[in-house]
Amino acid sequence: MTELTYDRLMEKINQLSETYAIDEAVFYQIIEHWDEQDVSVEKKLNESFRGLLNQVSVEMNKMDEIMDERPTCFMGCAFCCYFPIIVTGLEAKLIKQVIDRYPTERKEAILKHLSRYQVNHEVKLKQARTIDFKDDPDFKRKYRTLDLPCPLLDLTTNSCMAYEARPIPCRTYVNYLDPKLCEENRMPKETVSFEFLYGPYFEALNEFVQWLYEDGDTGMIHYPDDLFSEDYLINWLNPTDHA
Repeated sequence: MTELTYDRLMEKINQLSETYAIDEAVFYQIIEHWDEQDVSVEKKLNESFRGLLNQVSVEMNKMDEIMDERPTCFMGCAFCCYFPIIVTGLEAKLIKQVIDRYPTERKEAILKHLSRYQVNHEVKLKQARTIDFKDDPDFKRKYRTLDLPCPLLDLTTNSCMAYEARPIPCRTYVNYLDPKLCEENRMPKETVSFEFLYGPYFEALNEFVQWLYEDGDTGMIHYPDDLFSEDYLINWLNPTDHA
């Protein structure tokens, strides 16, 4: 089997972009299903959110099949968990809702971890919060050079403590080449981010909240403010915000 090179990988990705089309109807089927269920608004939001995130992962697997390639990412490899993760207020509330619904022991472990995180990384957090992700085109590099781990990264196991609810950037960033590229470079050019998957995911999620708003109950979501507010994940995950 011929070893995959960066140039060959780019050829495959270009071919993929020309042939692969996302069936956006699948994303809408997820929210339509939960819109019809006789359950609480909180459960509708929770299940729709998790379903849409899972569909993004399904799409990633489909693209791997088409390219006949597999990511070389593996459990315990967490170099990408030091990049800035930006989410909306809507997503942040839904991530916290997922955590709040975890079994007590798991939830308490995460909250204790988040409390220690604020103390252990106080200096780097202050520096990170001064980096303007909206207007500074170099913000990713500046943030990455801080070597500030994601607040949900367990540094003992190098694994995500809320893996099921990990945000979409975590699902669409992959490495198909030598894993050492991520170890040896803070921002390797050879990694791939399938950001076009953001579109159908966000459109369906935002549409679902709009439906809830029209029905008169959006639960803990503030519509439309939470849909359009963005910030670093480090600023959203405050352990005191959880029940």
